[in-house]
Amino acid sequence: MTDVKAEARAKAFARRAEAFAAGQGQAAEILADYLSGHRGKVLSGYMPMRTEIDPLPAMAAHQGPVGVPVIMEKATPLRFREWSPGCRLVEGAFKAMIPEEGAWVEPEVLIVPLLAWDRRGFRLGYGGGFYDRTLEGLRARGRVLAVGFAFAAQEVEAVPIDEFDQRLDAVVTEKGITVFA
Repeated sequence: MTDVKAEARAKAFARRAEAFAAGQGQAAEILADYLSGHRGKVLSGYMPMRTEIDPLPAMAAHQGPVGVPVIMEKATPLRFREWSPGCRLVEGAFKAMIPEEGAWVEPEVLIVPLLAWDRRGFRLGYGGGFYDRTLEGLRARGRVLAVGFAFAAQEVEAVPIDEFDQRLDAVVTEKGITVFA
């Protein structure tokens, strides 16, 4: 499965790079509209890297606390530090930018980055398992909404999965919203 996922990641990186070059259109506005039904809840977004679709406008529009993921160490769930537009950022693990300081928050809604997604609700991530561990833990403690944010071109027929992969509840793209049952 490791080789299958590695090959799928290589193809997905290329597809995402092409989509990124074309621009994200109204994706952030669609995401903000979708998230507006969750105002007041703790939201986790992410600081976009490389060719990831940019959720920052939707995060800034959220009416409620917003956090971003912080990698504490390998093979552990993520923690989330409170973020606001203009806060001071520092480089964290894997060169991800994180708030220099701020409260730790526990998200009720997560915007999840990805390389590829399918109509079953599965996503292909970078391979560290951080979001899968995090979603498993949050779901064990109660209801959490996991929203993939991606370009429509990142959709594939079937993402290779194993027993550790957590499903998304929805995916938002520049072309609309897909909710999984």
